[in-house]
Amino acid sequence: MVDLSKEYWNRVFEPSLRMWEDGITPNPDVCREIKFGALFERLPQANTAKPLWLATGHYARKDWSSSRPRLLRAADTAKDQSYYLSSIPQEGLSRVLFPIGGFTKPEVRRIGQGGDMPTSVLEREESMGLCFIGEKKRTDFKEFISSYITPSPGPVKMLSTGRILSEHNGLWSFTIGEKIRLRGMPEKMYVAQKDIPTNTIFVAPGRDPSLLCNSVRVRDFSWIWRDSPPAGLRDGVQLSAQIRHRMRSVLCTVKVHDDQTHTDIDIVFDEPLKGVASGQVSALWDGDWCLGCGIITTAM
Repeated sequence: MVDLSKEYWNRVFEPSLRMWEDGITPNPDVCREIKFGALFERLPQANTAKPLWLATGHYARKDWSSSRPRLLRAADTAKDQSYYLSSIPQEGLSRVLFPIGGFTKPEVRRIGQGGDMPTSVLEREESMGLCFIGEKKRTDFKEFISSYITPSPGPVKMLSTGRILSEHNGLWSFTIGEKIRLRGMPEKMYVAQKDIPTNTIFVAPGRDPSLLCNSVRVRDFSWIWRDSPPAGLRDGVQLSAQIRHRMRSVLCTVKVHDDQTHTDIDIVFDEPLKGVASGQVSALWDGDWCLGCGIITTAM
C-alpha cells in the first residue's frame, strides 16, 4: 500500500478548490499528478534488465509506434477512459499496462466469474462520481464544496437585458451550460456566462445562441509525444476533440495560436458545443489515438 493522500490534497484538491473559488470549472479527474506522477516517484525506476510495469483497471489500450507508446481508446467505447488518461506523459505511458482495455465490461465480468472474484464486486453498480466525492448528486457536490469555500454572493442577471433575477452563493456553485431554477421565468434558463471581476452569473434561455461555443483556446497543451506534435499545425490539422467524459467526440480543426510554440493552440469545432467553460480539459484524438490534452483558457 502507498499512501498518497497528502500529495492528492496538495497537488489536486487544493488547486481545484482555488479554481472553483475563481469561478473556473476544473476537472480534477483528468490529472496525472497522482497515479502517473506521485506514484511513479515512489516506484523503483525501470531498467532494461528488470523492467517495472504499472497495471491499472482503466478502459484504454496502448500500442507502440516507432518504439514510442500510443494511448488508444478502449475496445468498449461506452466505457472508454482515454479522456481521463489524456494527460499522461510519454514516460509514464511507456510503463503502464491496461489489461482490460481490449474487453467489454460484460466480458470482464465473465472473466471475474471464472476466477475467485467475490460476487459483491462483480455485481457492484457503476460508479461515476467525482474522484474525491464519489457517487453524489449535484446538490451534494455543492454542499461538499461549500464546506471548503467561503460563500461569495453575487447577482444572477439576464444576459440579454442585464436585469437582476436572483442571487448566487459563489461563481463555483454553477457551471456554464447548467440549468438554473429561477422563480417567475416563463421558460428554462441556463448559465451562459460568468463575469469574474463583478462576481456575476448571466443566464439565457435554452434557444439562445450565446450558449453555443464554436472554438476554444488552450495554453500549454500537453502532447503525449511532447517533442513530436502533429505535422501541419501551423496551417490547421483535422482531429477530433472531447471536453468531458461520455460525450461524443466532435471533429475539429487545430491550429497553433503562437508560431513560437506548439503548445498554445486554437481548436475550432465542426459543430457548436454547449456547456463549454474555461478550466475544462480538452483532449484530442487522431482516430482512436489520443494525442494529449490541455486546459481551456477561453471559450469563444
